[in-house]
Formats: sequence, structure tokens, C-alpha cells
Amino acid sequence: MASITIRNLDDDVKVRLRVRAAGRGHSMEEEARLILREAVEREAGPTNLATAVRDRFAPLGGVELELPPREVMQEPPRFE
Repeated sequence: MASITIRNLDDDVKVRLRVRAAGRGHSMEEEARLILREAVEREAGPTNLATAVRDRFAPLGGVELELPPREVMQEPPRFE
């Protein structure tokens, strides 16, 4: 595992991080890892169009589309 040092962190940010971590039952270090992981995953975005559409409509409860009934396939042409 890699490690990182953050210098010149504002005192207010450190205090808010400590309070947030305590409220969630985490250490400050674990809370920082979770925040960084979430930020990087969010930045990556969806991997395909279907995922992007599903993510867009999920907060609205999704979308139900009526699918047309399947029909019998036509006989393919013969080239004799």
C-alpha cells in the first residue's frame, strides 16, 4: 500500500475532517481514504452509455419502457 503526506492543510479542514470521521465511527485517516476513493471513482464516470443512462434516471425511480411483442422471424432469402 502506498502512503501520502498532506502538508499545509488548513486547521479548519482538519477539524471538520476529525468531526466527520468521529460521526461515522472512523479514524481521520480512514475517512480521508474514503473521501479520496469516492472522489477518484466519481471522476472516472460510467464505463458505458447504458450505465450513464441508468445512473441519470436512478434518482427518479427509473424508467419502464413497454417492449413490443416478438414476431416470428422471416425466412432468409435463398440464392440458388
